Amino acid sequence: MLNWKNLDATETFPKIEKAEKVELPKVMAGENGAKRVREYHIPMAEGLDYNYAAKTVDDRLIDLLQELADEQQLVDKYEYLLGGAIVNTGEKRHVLHQLTRGQLKGDVIVDGVNKRDFYKKQQDRIAEFANKVHAGEIVNEKGEKFNTVVQIGIGGSDLGPRALYIALENWAKANGTLKMKARFISNVDPDDAAAVLDQTDLAHALFIVVSKSGTTLETLTNETFVKNAMKKQGLDPVKHMLAVTSETSPLAKNEGYLAAFFMDDFIGGRYSSSSAVGGAVLSLAFGPEIFAQILDGMHEEDKVALNRDIRKNPELMDALIGVYERNVLDYRTTAVLPYSQALSRFPAHLQQLDMESNGKSVNRFGEPVSYKTGAIIWGEPGTNGQHSFFQLLHQGRDIIPMQFVGFRENQAGMDDVIEGSTSQKKLCANVCAQIVALACGRDNENPNKKFWGNRPSSIITGDQLTPGRLGALLAHFENKVMFQGFTWNINSFDQEGVQLGKILAKDVLAHNTEGALKEYSEILGI
Repeated sequence: MLNWKNLDATETFPKIEKAEKVELPKVMAGENGAKRVREYHIPMAEGLDYNYAAKTVDDRLIDLLQELADEQQLVDKYEYLLGGAIVNTGEKRHVLHQLTRGQLKGDVIVDGVNKRDFYKKQQDRIAEFANKVHAGEIVNEKGEKFNTVVQIGIGGSDLGPRALYIALENWAKANGTLKMKARFISNVDPDDAAAVLDQTDLAHALFIVVSKSGTTLETLTNETFVKNAMKKQGLDPVKHMLAVTSETSPLAKNEGYLAAFFMDDFIGGRYSSSSAVGGAVLSLAFGPEIFAQILDGMHEEDKVALNRDIRKNPELMDALIGVYERNVLDYRTTAVLPYSQALSRFPAHLQQLDMESNGKSVNRFGEPVSYKTGAIIWGEPGTNGQHSFFQLLHQGRDIIPMQFVGFRENQAGMDDVIEGSTSQKKLCANVCAQIVALACGRDNENPNKKFWGNRPSSIITGDQLTPGRLGALLAHFENKVMFQGFTWNINSFDQEGVQLGKILAKDVLAHNTEGALKEYSEILGI
């Protein structure tokens, strides 16, 4: 029987509260610090490595975190999810995004359908379609090949796929696998769609409309915006439009698409990059084999997350250190700082993944919780952030945990020696210096130049950002968020806070408003 009791009802949590606090300037100093860096790390899939030496933990605290993981049965709950249990209690749904990249437990049968077979069929259909587009077997009205794909979607239909495309664009160019340029339209602000269309040769573009429900206001509005633009140029939208949706949505019944690919209600938007939501645009952009490499990396990291030993499970370690920082140390935010320009949109995706999943104030049974849950996630790529907000990270009154990501090699293969070192060496030197400076600080008689240190961080490192490593990196954070949700006994797989805004917006447009909502509507001329 799984234990779903609240965190503050356990016997382990008070033990963690009473654990002696670790001072980073002490434990990171000298040879002991070097030894700590060598030992406090966990190998990940695809040659990545998670290092938590600059976190405010020691062996005693890690043992307590292991007790918490065991008492809360976190890996058992993960296996329970993988087996097809209805873990999304708010919507009474299965949670099956891991199944899109491989089977870790037995078959999951829903209404007589083997869901792994269903997802594999959609992947095969997408691969066949993409290969025909690349081969010139599917062409525009004039028999010409398509050279651009534009994804129309918002939230999880945009952030994840966009982040993954940007992450691999330079790699694909360098490796000769960039098949089509990809662009994205998300905001209902007409300036977003107008800017993308202004840079797009509509006659040679495919547009993917992504909405699981088929009713997302922003997406349907932008779809109409695009179709009108195409008609003005004498183009038939049917020859250029694809849909990614659920089989029961209005879009699935619409005959105005060149093709339709399906996901289902058991994959939340923010977890959908490994489904048809990411599969269609990334397979068209890079080729189905590259998308398959992303899925393989995710699958291998999903395997790693099954390890019950916290010292061998990077997702579990990352998650429970985060719980300690949130609930014991009362750190409210976490900065995601990739020292890789390719990951420039990765923090935005993780922001949705984490905050939409774990920004909850009731448990899985709808009962109020008395403890804090998800942290505020934000970030920018290095070294840009150093010249922006790092002042507060170093000397601000709030201590903000940081998640660094760094690679030893760049993607483009272009670099020069400037003033004795390459740009990549300078990038790596900066991230190393920041971790140590933030952890250890520096004393100075001038209080304006004194750095207290004790700013905790972890880093994920690898040789080069490739499709497989990108998949492993994404799966790491998906599983970290899942383990934290299990620990807090909240439902990480619904998002009622998103739905409310949609409902009220429709009320405004229908002029079904009163009070403050009516006044604001009048101010904006609606």
